Amino acid sequence: MKKISTNALRKKRQELINELGAFDGKILRGSIIETYKKCGKPGCKCETGIGHGPKHSMTINFPKRKPEHDYIPLEYVTQVTEYVSNYHQFKEVIEQICAINREILKRREEL
Repeated sequence: MKKISTNALRKKRQELINELGAFDGKILRGSIIETYKKCGKPGCKCETGIGHGPKHSMTINFPKRKPEHDYIPLEYVTQVTEYVSNYHQFKEVIEQICAINREILKRREEL
């Protein structure tokens, strides 16, 4: 396999940096949880089904802190899902940029 030139790595890095702008701040860290609850009323349809819902919430884990949980109103679920997906894509782009920078550093060339 042919080694990629440092200039090609820098070009790829710039393309990735340009991708970051496309997120336009529409990122949100966390995980979305969908739940169904049984109300406990005798004879309710939820007694034999999956329960009432879906209800959505988001959980965010922080180092050395308790996780935070927030309710997501139904009208925001689609938007929040998009923002969380964007966060994971954003994170992947950042990791690619870091990998390129590590490779350039290993070559003992200017970042």
